Amino acid sequence: MKQLMQKISLACCLLAAAQGTFAQTPGKDKTTGQVILPNGWKISPAGRSLPLGDLPLNMKISPSEKYLAITNNGQSTQSLQLIDPKQEKVLSEKTLGVAWYGLAFSPDEKDLYVSGGNSNVILDFAINKGKLQDPDTIRLGDAWPKTKICPTGITVTKDGSKLYAVTKEDNSVYTIDLKSKQVINATHLPDIAYSCILSPDEKSLYISLWGGTQVAIFNTESQEITGNIEVGSHPNELLLNKKGSLLYVANANDNTVSVVNTATGKVLETLSTALYPTNLTGSTTNGLALSDNEKTLYIANADNNCLAVFDVSATGNSKSMGFIPVGWYPTNVKVLDNKIFVTNGKGLTSMANPQGPQPYVKEDNSGVHMGSTPNSRLQYIAGLFKGSLSMIDAPNADQLKVYTKQVYANTPFNNDKVAAAPGEAGNPIPRKPGDKSPIKHVFYIIKENRTYDQVLGDMKKGNGDNSLCIFGDKITPNQHSLAENFVLMDNFYVDAEVSADGHNWSMAAYATDVVEKTWPTTYGNRGGSTGFEGVLKQNFPRDGYIWDYCQRAGVSFRSYGEFGEYGKTSYKTLKGHMAPASPGFDLDVTDQVRYEAWAHDFDSLLAVNAVPQLSTMRVSNDHTSGQRKGKISPIAAVADNDLAVGRIIEHLSQSPIWKESVVFILEDDAQNGPDHIDAHRSPVYVVGPYVKRNTVVHSMYSTSGVLRTIELILGLPPMSQYDAAAMPMYECFTATPNLAPYKVIPARVDLNQRNAGNTKSAKRSEAWNFKKEDSAPDLDLNEVIWKSVKGENSVMPSPKRSAFVLLEKKKKDDDD
Repeated sequence: MKQLMQKISLACCLLAAAQGTFAQTPGKDKTTGQVILPNGWKISPAGRSLPLGDLPLNMKISPSEKYLAITNNGQSTQSLQLIDPKQEKVLSEKTLGVAWYGLAFSPDEKDLYVSGGNSNVILDFAINKGKLQDPDTIRLGDAWPKTKICPTGITVTKDGSKLYAVTKEDNSVYTIDLKSKQVINATHLPDIAYSCILSPDEKSLYISLWGGTQVAIFNTESQEITGNIEVGSHPNELLLNKKGSLLYVANANDNTVSVVNTATGKVLETLSTALYPTNLTGSTTNGLALSDNEKTLYIANADNNCLAVFDVSATGNSKSMGFIPVGWYPTNVKVLDNKIFVTNGKGLTSMANPQGPQPYVKEDNSGVHMGSTPNSRLQYIAGLFKGSLSMIDAPNADQLKVYTKQVYANTPFNNDKVAAAPGEAGNPIPRKPGDKSPIKHVFYIIKENRTYDQVLGDMKKGNGDNSLCIFGDKITPNQHSLAENFVLMDNFYVDAEVSADGHNWSMAAYATDVVEKTWPTTYGNRGGSTGFEGVLKQNFPRDGYIWDYCQRAGVSFRSYGEFGEYGKTSYKTLKGHMAPASPGFDLDVTDQVRYEAWAHDFDSLLAVNAVPQLSTMRVSNDHTSGQRKGKISPIAAVADNDLAVGRIIEHLSQSPIWKESVVFILEDDAQNGPDHIDAHRSPVYVVGPYVKRNTVVHSMYSTSGVLRTIELILGLPPMSQYDAAAMPMYECFTATPNLAPYKVIPARVDLNQRNAGNTKSAKRSEAWNFKKEDSAPDLDLNEVIWKSVKGENSVMPSPKRSAFVLLEKKKKDDDD
């Protein structure tokens, strides 16, 4: 197997070199049939597929194997689907108000129990002739925010008398009597829980403690925690063999599966599920299934978009058999007879969103009509990528070799890139840590939520759509000047969907499974704890953020409003490294204040020769406050942001360290607007003496590529498989510096313009929360932003048709 992997790896590297790296854009490759994702990875799913809902997280096969149940737990419409696994068709579907992960059939298959998420109930759906009936509820407590519980994994005893539910808000295991539908007992757990599974004798309930490194053992008779099994980081899915002698534990943050002897509570062996021998996070192991004969283990790698396949017939001496390509972000896997089922959390493709988030416009035989935004809701990035169910016939050895080759062809990551990144001789961007760069200081500016077309769609040199541009040259003259006079990049994509995962991707080139699976709930106004910016430990990457890597490498760093404010932070590594006067996310504070705070701090450090090697800076008022009465208008907010960026560049360019500095400016995500190429496409700016001038770069880059470039400059290793795989931005740089300073362009609009509050959009904006990023409803927020710029009664351009592969359900929704 090892020799096969080496041959496949070499073949894939040679193929990539022959084809070239820079021609790709997101969408289907007509030559290979692969779908290129905006992060540069590819998918080519095996088998057949059914469309599912938004973010399918879990599926269960009924005791008689008659039914397959799937719960969809994304930002938009949540739902429950009942499927005939043999006929491969949906039998019944119910819309759910609030739900999250948990599924369990009653032994007689007359009931399907579903976690009601932050509504703090268990939903009890009766099944009648293959149809889901309206549910009864088993209440654990009052709904969020009055009570914080959120049942996650659930399981039912063989006699159907009891249900066990574990939770991720109050970290508990609940024992429920199903006859009376009352809670019998609640026992506290040491960490948030994901899933649970009963031993065959039903005396022990195994519980994965998602935020840590342990599986708890709960004694169902004494109702106490009687032990803990040490496993990998972020244990999630659990699986027992039929005898109950072996417990398989998926560890998302370690790319591993722990195989546990349940008699001793000891790990017998650890299976590495990554495609290459690596300690870098990024496979995100989160699903498990055994073949009927229990000789083959199928493992879902969410971020590698594949199944890892192991021969586990000789316990303690398991062997890798290969990989199977599936869809985007597989979250669960089950086996029935000779068929493998996989839920793909993000479906089968990325896509453009030219209609959203904006007022809904539809063109039919009678002309163009304005609606109440149903289609823009379909095109809001947080709910745009609908899940799918892959159905794959279990491959024989020869077919598995073919599948394995496909998976490696889809994967840009390999260990050669960890050792030495792509680059060119003499370029200011080194190829590996330890190589020297003439650049000594990196300034990394994070802005909020804009697409490429919204800001730079009016630049004729780039691939933009001017009809979608609402913050063009008049409003953002400095950003246009930077793109015009340095490098215009029109093929850059953020790795995130929203700010919750966006700030994690921007600082770690990764968002953990906890972040990716929980932010859709909070963004759908369904409650749940947040703390995505260095507050809750369960959200942290295993090895930390870029500041942790700097600290370990002896690289100096400082943060200006990122993961903290006014010198305060919850994140331990940043304590003592936060600028004292820099605000965090507060839309009532102008970006001119953020500039002044940075400039004063910078000048003070410069005077004592103490400017850090890495400065992370939050300059975020391009988020806007919509049309809330009295608040800064969207045009003024974005113009304020633009002027602050220009002033930072001018100030830095007039300093003595300009000659050895570089500035990277990007949006943490692109959720707040439309784009005709892809919902992830966003502006990025690279500025400095060693950056090329008057250059257009059409090559495909990502957030992780920016981080890889920063790491190489600072001598840091990659943080995840994503930045290790990403292309550094060496194409933007030249070995010959141009030390000319930048001259800021004054604002061309009134920065003090306030919302009058006499429009329908203003009244809608009054109810929204702007105290924290992304707490306002993005779909509605962006509709009022559009109207603020284009007029209250403005009509969007006719829909544009992209060339991307769309799910059949999405096509049908568009047609409807």
